[in-house]
Amino acid sequence: MQRPLEIVLIEDEEDILELLEYHLAKEGYRVSGFLSTKHVEQFLEEESPALMIVDRNLPGVEGSEFVAYLRQKGYDIPVIFLTAKDSDTALDEGYDRGGDDYMTKPFRPAELLHRIKALLKRSGKLTTEAPLRHKSIVLNTTRKEVYVDEKPVALTSLEFRLLSTFMQHIDKPLTRDFLRDEVWGSEGEGVNDNAVNVAINRLKNKIDPDNTQHYFEPVWGVGYKFG
Repeated sequence: MQRPLEIVLIEDEEDILELLEYHLAKEGYRVSGFLSTKHVEQFLEEESPALMIVDRNLPGVEGSEFVAYLRQKGYDIPVIFLTAKDSDTALDEGYDRGGDDYMTKPFRPAELLHRIKALLKRSGKLTTEAPLRHKSIVLNTTRKEVYVDEKPVALTSLEFRLLSTFMQHIDKPLTRDFLRDEVWGSEGEGVNDNAVNVAINRLKNKIDPDNTQHYFEPVWGVGYKFG
């Protein structure tokens, strides 16, 4: 199974650190959080993170000075600065010291996630479509692989397309007609409602044989909802 990309987060405000760790982990990244720069260099000697998010207002060493030091040591990890300093001089200073992007506080976590993805693509770290994740399921659309509780699950091509369709529409009622178009395509005209139900039951038995997750919820008069 392909390991998720790792992000180093250095933020001295613990509540912000925990909030960002939550959003990054929810997006599928591995996160290593630090409240200062104290142990970061040692960490970088042992790990190879894809990106660093660094607050500039840190105890001991100012964030951009620490990044400049890392650049001198030969580290080329992409860096996003978090800062309350939004003057042109402060921004130029951050870029000159090795920053690749900036987020000025306060900011929306969703915007940070967009910037992370864009920077990872520019740096070549994110070269394939990110896996779809929901509860204990990881679906790798590039490799056509499915894992449940980190264990591989063998699906037919049809079952893979069916699961992929549902995972792209979490908690949204999907009609059988929609599923026929998305999953069966041009062959969907010859697929009746019972065949759709059977396919869903077969998929359920593979990804949730004990029915503990209750992934598929029938929606009366509509179809199914995946949650």
